[in-house]
Amino acid sequence: MNIVILDGYTLNPGDISWDPLRALGNVQIFDRTGPFDIIDRCSNSEIVLTNKVVIPAGTIKKLTKLQYIGVLATGFNVVAVEAAKELGIVVTNIPGYGTHSVAQHTFALILEIFNNVGGHNTDIHHGGWSQIPDFSYTLNTLHELSGKTLGVLGWGKIGKKVAAIGKVFGMHVIIHSSYPDAGSTFEFVPLEDLFRKSDIVSIHTKLNSHKIGLVNDSLLRLMKKEAVLINTSRGQIINEQDLADALNNDAIRAAGIDVFTVEPLSPDAPLLTAKNCTLTPHIAWATKEARERLMQIAADNIRSFIAGNPVNQVS
Repeated sequence: MNIVILDGYTLNPGDISWDPLRALGNVQIFDRTGPFDIIDRCSNSEIVLTNKVVIPAGTIKKLTKLQYIGVLATGFNVVAVEAAKELGIVVTNIPGYGTHSVAQHTFALILEIFNNVGGHNTDIHHGGWSQIPDFSYTLNTLHELSGKTLGVLGWGKIGKKVAAIGKVFGMHVIIHSSYPDAGSTFEFVPLEDLFRKSDIVSIHTKLNSHKIGLVNDSLLRLMKKEAVLINTSRGQIINEQDLADALNNDAIRAAGIDVFTVEPLSPDAPLLTAKNCTLTPHIAWATKEARERLMQIAADNIRSFIAGNPVNQVS
């Protein structure tokens, strides 16, 4: 099999091995691929792997040797799945590889907002402490997580992991999900109540057409003035202008955002100039350990496809 990886740099900037995939065929790796290069680079390949390079229906129809598209992520909206299905092309994704990493990053954002470690570190290095007569000082009021209410939007693997970590911190955890878990020990509440009651709302729901712009001015207005919003899920779930307005108007205390409607982030994105908004460049998934798991699952997916028994198939 000839295997082409269209945007390999995202998965592997050089710190992990491509050997699990190289063992399966003739592998050609491109760090990045523009939309007009896809056909030329993939024309002789049976297997194409992509993370964020969009493969539209027209392109799929021109790749006459193509048998398999592997998405190197959980979300597979970058592939014209229906067109692939019509042509008998298998499409797979990578579920479950980043649960621990995304949950960890969720709390990294929360703890940065509640403890301001980065801000204090910068201030010390800029000489701030040397100007203070006291043995200790704070740039802002610090808060404990214990006793706070954590609202988790979404009840997949990541949502469950975040809820479990919140419980360890001594938080009261409430959940909103379209599919409430009757056997869970956590309290499930309506969406509006989640935003109304929570000190922190953390988003971990899947993106679909009904959830684009779900978190908008109407929901943000329900939040406590001291509440915090965290998003490590999908950027399109939040109306970014509405969130920026809420922050700038002190309607909520702060936000920690790892995912955005447009990525890379546009220079005129409203969250760039919003007050009390901690931003990271879609890295919650990107620990070395998570990327190694992703690589291995991608290889296992291809191996199963070659054996005639596809797994993690979305088309």
